[in-house]
Amino acid sequence: MQMGRRGDGEMGRMNIPPKTSLTPPSVQLPPYPQSGSRPKGHQIPGRQLPPTVKPATDARKRRREYNKLRTTRTAVASSPRGTTRAQPNQQQSYPQATQRQKSSKGRRPLKRPVSSLVYLVRMVIVGIGIGAIAGTILSTLSPSDQTAVKTNDQAKTQIQETPTAASSSLPLSLRQEIPTLKTKMQTLVAQNPNLQPGVFIIDLDTGAYLDWQGSASFSAASTIKVPILVAFFQDIDAGKIRLDEPLILQQNLIAGGSGDLQYQQPGSQYTALEVVTKMIAISDNTATNMIIARLGGPNALNQRFATWGLKATAIRNPLPDLEGTNTTSPRDLADLMSVVNQGKLMSLRSRDRLLDIMQQTETNTMLPQGLGPGATIAHKTGNIGSVLADVGLVDMPTGKRYIVVAMVKRPHNDDSAEELIRQISSVTYEYFNQPRATPSTTSKPSENTAILTRIPTFNDNKPSNNNNVPKKLSKKLQG
Repeated sequence: MQMGRRGDGEMGRMNIPPKTSLTPPSVQLPPYPQSGSRPKGHQIPGRQLPPTVKPATDARKRRREYNKLRTTRTAVASSPRGTTRAQPNQQQSYPQATQRQKSSKGRRPLKRPVSSLVYLVRMVIVGIGIGAIAGTILSTLSPSDQTAVKTNDQAKTQIQETPTAASSSLPLSLRQEIPTLKTKMQTLVAQNPNLQPGVFIIDLDTGAYLDWQGSASFSAASTIKVPILVAFFQDIDAGKIRLDEPLILQQNLIAGGSGDLQYQQPGSQYTALEVVTKMIAISDNTATNMIIARLGGPNALNQRFATWGLKATAIRNPLPDLEGTNTTSPRDLADLMSVVNQGKLMSLRSRDRLLDIMQQTETNTMLPQGLGPGATIAHKTGNIGSVLADVGLVDMPTGKRYIVVAMVKRPHNDDSAEELIRQISSVTYEYFNQPRATPSTTSKPSENTAILTRIPTFNDNKPSNNNNVPKKLSKKLQG
């Protein structure tokens, strides 16, 4: 009985608020244990509880549930009105902190970490985009017509050798006309009244020139092959044509007149270098038509001639053009050869090949006949019934160099035109073969020069003797 009172005292000391203040409207608390109930372990031995009284173990379980509900009620009271309300659920046994963590996870899902594979894919996409942008920028800045891949050394060489478009414009700036040659030209023209010559000469060392009807338009005949040759080597430098590229002989390109390709079977193949060499060396008309076709046709070449500044040069018909519809002028051909000599319009390597091919010209009956021994000439002739012509660059043994272009309109196949061109070449060579005039040094010597000429010679092995020196000079030397 004492133990029973002790248990009642423990239960009496608990500070429990009124029942109405603990229970929210939606929460029903279980009935608190009666005062007659005893906690676990305090039952009187041998005495059984009434049926309406539950064991002490049940009371402790109910007390734990009561404490849980009290904690829930406190949380509900501390939260603002309208927020989450606690719902009684006897099966819910998770702590309050765990419930809050779950609710917070529902509201804010955590970001999943990005794998390294995703980063790698992103970097690849960014790299491709940057490469595409850089390639677009480079393609707009660099020429698109170069097809061959070159090393750095070759690229530097091409930059040094290939001229810019601004530096290759024609005509050239010439200095003054050569009066001596003009006088001799007047004499030659007067001796051949039935001929109409056009002559243009350029001194490559000084820029002096001779212009005798140089801008007049003439039938080009085979001299039209000179600007075609220049265009060919331009495309070699640009990588559009290779010297070893095979060219096929087609039936529609075969032409009569000079040359031996006209006798070959259609479908025969020749390298581009072989064809262009035949065009100049033996003036092959079929080879010329093959080169014209490979360069894009007459219209494309005429446009290029115009960009060079050639005013009278144009291709209107394929070779042999016996009617003389293809035209040029002595001034156009002379200016073109002068620009090529300076390394413009093409690289220096291509210039050397061009001049080497022109030195192989087999017809040597005009300009070469007026040259002296030791001189070399790179030239190209032209011959149709109404016109005879020869254009060449002469290299003299003295080191002087000049360009001479002679074109003569004549009666049909008049041989006197050939003799006139030989005479023009001869008088031109004689003029350049003369030594250049030097400034005169025949002025009166000065007083000091006269004095020095009177100084006697002394023997280095003997001491000098001032007695042998004139008195006036001795005083000057001592002073």
